[in-house]
Formats: sequence, C-alpha cells, structure tokens
Amino acid sequence: QVQLVESGGGLVQAGGSLRLSCAASGRTFSSLVMGWFRQAPGKDREFVAYSSPRGYTTNYADSVKGRFTISRDNAKNTVYLRMNSLKPEDTAVYYCAAALILSAKDDNYDYWGQGTQVTVSS
Repeated sequence: QVQLVESGGGLVQAGGSLRLSCAASGRTFSSLVMGWFRQAPGKDREFVAYSSPRGYTTNYADSVKGRFTISRDNAKNTVYLRMNSLKPEDTAVYYCAAALILSAKDDNYDYWGQGTQVTVSS
C-alpha cells in the first residue's frame, strides 16, 4: 500500500506560480513512477506529468510543456510539480498518483492522493 498526500494548492493570479508537493509513505518510493493528473469541473481527469523512479525520465502533457516541471526527492519520499506561467485553464483539482510502469494513462496508476485545488484567476 502507498499513501499519498498532496499540498501546495491555492489561488493565484494568471501568470503566477505554485509548487505542489506530494508526500508518499508505505512502499519504497524510489521504485515508483510518480505522476500528476488534474480534473477541472465538468471535465475528465487528464494527465499532466510523470517521473520515472530515479527521475531520469519525465514526460509532460502538451498543454503544460515548458511551464510545468516535475521533480522528486527520493530521500524525502516527495514528488513536486512546479507550475509557472499559470493560466485560468490550469484551474483544476490536482492529484498525484503512483504506478509501477511509465504511463500517461490514469488506469495504470494504482495509488492516488486526495487532490489539491488550484485556482487561477484572470
């Protein structure tokens, strides 16, 4: 079992930045693929980014490429999502998730956090 707890969401103006954190416990963190997903009101959950277990491989949705950065600190069992140049369309509940394989599909993620709200005002 893996427990995931996100933090760092909030209200920010367009063009601003936020850093989300996700603390993991319960399984060797350094063996897990960590991903970030988001779900806006009335929309399906969508992939944002993932990091391979050691952080050597990352992948981003086209909508966030160049603005968001996923990183991880395996010594702290934490994965981060740095979000710059935020846009109103980035408003969503952001979830971190853990998987055993590299994937942008939420079906492949076995463990999920409770989510943290990010709201970007125009």
